[in-house]
Amino acid sequence: MTNLIDIENLGKRYDGFALAGVNLAVEPGEYVVLAGLSGCGKTTLLRQLKPALAPAGERSGRVLVDGTEVDTLPLREQARVVGFVLQDPDDQIVCDTVVAELAFGLENIGCDRDAMGLRVAEAASFFGMQEWLHQPTTALSGGQKQLLNLAAVMALEPAVLVLDEPTSQLDPVAAQSFLALVRRINRELGVTVVMAEHHLEEVLADADRLVV
Repeated sequence: MTNLIDIENLGKRYDGFALAGVNLAVEPGEYVVLAGLSGCGKTTLLRQLKPALAPAGERSGRVLVDGTEVDTLPLREQARVVGFVLQDPDDQIVCDTVVAELAFGLENIGCDRDAMGLRVAEAASFFGMQEWLHQPTTALSGGQKQLLNLAAVMALEPAVLVLDEPTSQLDPVAAQSFLALVRRINRELGVTVVMAEHHLEEVLADADRLVV
């Protein structure tokens, strides 16, 4: 089987080395959990899959998604191919209402109105957001905000879903609900998942592989 993600001899340098000689291959549909001590470079590694989010610094090696180096992809294509959910729910929301947030990424990739309306409706249904679809985003709980971030990313129908410790600021109930949805996305939609997570007891039963 051809890999969906190939990270080859990746290095990233700031004042010193943040990453050095990292190799990782992920197959289509795999659910991979990335673990390690705080400050070991998990976030730096994940952000190399999304150049728009990658921190400044000298980089070596290659990062390929579906056989193409991610650096060569236009921003619209990056948004479509790789979905990324950040650690802090407030860092990702840009619109005033839930429905506007769901449509925002679709507008940016040039999705037509009819298709946009259908995708927003499908996302609201899949993630159980119909009752608060027209609420202001400022009125949402932390768990609802992170759910919205996940739904907005998935409305773009990415091949890869990357999550950087997405439950770190959620209460236990909200965290379990969020992770259950990630499991559904992987198993029912066949989306490849790569997630950094500290609470391993919550995710290892769902994952295909643990990378340390």
